[in-house]
Amino acid sequence: MNYIYHYNSPLGGMTLASDGEALTGLWFDGQKYFGDTLGKEFTECSLPVFAETAKWLDIYFSGEVPDFTPPISLNTTPFRKEVCDIMLTIPFGQTMTYGEIANIIAKQRGIARMSAQAVGGAVGHNPISLIIPCHRVVGADGSLTGYAGGIERKTALLRLEKAL
Repeated sequence: MNYIYHYNSPLGGMTLASDGEALTGLWFDGQKYFGDTLGKEFTECSLPVFAETAKWLDIYFSGEVPDFTPPISLNTTPFRKEVCDIMLTIPFGQTMTYGEIANIIAKQRGIARMSAQAVGGAVGHNPISLIIPCHRVVGADGSLTGYAGGIERKTALLRLEKAL
């Protein structure tokens, strides 16, 4: 069974999704790829994981670094999970380029190269925004390229973290 919960952030409404135990989705309402991992049938309710995630979001939007991570569960391809795992290592207030992520994956796989464009596709399909910090991934020259929630939100998030 899938469950959802709504959260009102300073940057607009957000929808949280869960399998009942872990967070499976976190999107700005109306963002690109909204609800990609959410099944067709779901129930809106309050769950402990939603309360924990709302607490995390409250701390984050106050400009502080949350000292915990709600339980998350990724239902995605192995490649996208690999990219998400790397994004989880990007510290609050710092950024990483698509190319840097591609280089990490190439090194982990023992191959010469990995496509930064493929990484970009995986970043764009991140089902758990903010907690898996896809907003911290930038272009090779530091430009704020692409963000499923919109460039304005990406800019606001990086300003909140004092990364700009």
